[in-house]
Amino acid sequence: MELDKAIKERHTVRKFKTTKKVSYKDVITAVDAGMKCPLAGNEPSLKFIVVQDKKIIEELAKAAQQDFVSDVDFVVVVCSDKKFLVKSYYERGERYSKQQAGACIENILLKLTDLGLSSCWVGAFSDETVKRVLRIPDEIDVEAMLPIGYELGKTSQKARPDLDSVLFFDQWKNKFMKPRRMPEGART
Repeated sequence: MELDKAIKERHTVRKFKTTKKVSYKDVITAVDAGMKCPLAGNEPSLKFIVVQDKKIIEELAKAAQQDFVSDVDFVVVVCSDKKFLVKSYYERGERYSKQQAGACIENILLKLTDLGLSSCWVGAFSDETVKRVLRIPDEIDVEAMLPIGYELGKTSQKARPDLDSVLFFDQWKNKFMKPRRMPEGART
């Protein structure tokens, strides 16, 4: 699939087919695509847990209070071990860790779309519960959970902001790429 098509087609899915099984190879391929994201100082801080045990997936769904998570065969849990970034970049290391995670997650979502799969970026969950269930150490951040499956039906995409409403040039709120020409004698 072309990149532009994957970007346009990627959308959040919360209804998954329970009869069609996802290949673990596709899941690994998507995680590998995630690792092609930019890394601050070329310092990889990301770790992944691919969950396929249905009992654990049900626990993750409860931790997120989102039942649809339990309808999939795989959940990828994206984690960050930011200690080296913080050691190298001090307080900015925290920010870089979050930026890397976001870029990685978007790569995964785009690759899933390319593979004909769907997901939902789940960021609301009980960190303590997820860490307990997956035995994640306290110093590791859980960034997101990505339930992976085949979409059930077709989800209508919500409208995105128009580019003109979010794009500025040279300074905040300047909507013009070149200075506006004022007719002679006009007052500003």
